[in-house]
Amino acid sequence: MRVAVLFSGGKDSCFACYRAMNKEEVVCLITVISKNPESYMFHTPNIQLAGIQADAIGLPLITSETEGEKEIELEDLKRAIEAAKDAYEIDGVVTGAIQSVYQATRIQRICEEANLSCLNPLWQIDPTEYMKEFVLFGFKAIISGVFAYPLDDSWLGRIIDEDAIKELMKLSEKFRISVVGEGGELETFVFDGPVFKKKVEIMEASKTYKNYSGTYTIEKARLVEK
Repeated sequence: MRVAVLFSGGKDSCFACYRAMNKEEVVCLITVISKNPESYMFHTPNIQLAGIQADAIGLPLITSETEGEKEIELEDLKRAIEAAKDAYEIDGVVTGAIQSVYQATRIQRICEEANLSCLNPLWQIDPTEYMKEFVLFGFKAIISGVFAYPLDDSWLGRIIDEDAIKELMKLSEKFRISVVGEGGELETFVFDGPVFKKKVEIMEASKTYKNYSGTYTIEKARLVEK
């Protein structure tokens, strides 16, 4: 099956892409760039770098902009998916949805209307096991946004490794936050991994943080050989 991957550049879309590549023919990536940082549907921190990540992976990228208004933003996603269908003759769309029924059902509906299959390779995956596999399989990502207590600014720009996962597990047990950030607690940016032919090198970045909400903004990046 020829498929497109809904791509944010974060850990879930990259890992979903990896799983899809093991079973399907991934022919392109789709990124929706939201002007609303509190979009219900779309990842926003460093989304402007999806293009360089797509180049690192070696796949064409279809982008669509949206104002990020709830429900209305789905029309912008629909146009992007239809553009992928026209340009690359896809049979299905891959998402990185894990537990969000809100996202999964809406994407499923768009796919049904476009006569496409909707594949969710991470759906209901065990969060802790998933995070361990993410690191074990060679993915490298930083935390690009934190949006919940008790995640402070020390998490911004931190690489997700075994120690970080252990700390997130402890915080999850104590404060009931999601280890994978499924409740919007954190966002990530992947700079290397098994689907990457080149590595994204972060050259310049800055932090903004206030009241347990902050972002790590990558201002300059480049591709380097692995």
